[in-house]
Amino acid sequence: QVQLVESGGGLVQAGGSLRLSCTASGRTFSIYAAGWFRQAPGKEREFVAAITKGGMTTYYAHSVKGRFTISRDNAKNTVYLQMNSLKPEDTAVYYCAVKSGNYYYVLENEYDYWGQGTQVTVSS
Repeated sequence: QVQLVESGGGLVQAGGSLRLSCTASGRTFSIYAAGWFRQAPGKEREFVAAITKGGMTTYYAHSVKGRFTISRDNAKNTVYLQMNSLKPEDTAVYYCAVKSGNYYYVLENEYDYWGQGTQVTVSS
């Protein structure tokens, strides 16, 4: 069993930055690929970014590519999402998720464990 706790959300003006963290407890974090998803009010949850278990490969949704960076520190059992040049349309609850495996994963139903989410609000 893995427990995930996200932090770092908040209110920021358009053009600003936030860094989200997701810290895992339980089994060895380094066996898990990780991903970030988000859900805006009235919308389906959508993929944002993913990273392989060793951190060597990343993948991004088109809407965030070039603005967001996913990274991880396995020694700290933590995955990060650095969000720059934020836009009002980035407003959502952001979730991290992990899955044991050797690749990165973009589908919600591929992930085994989820955090509770952290709210990000970008004002115009």
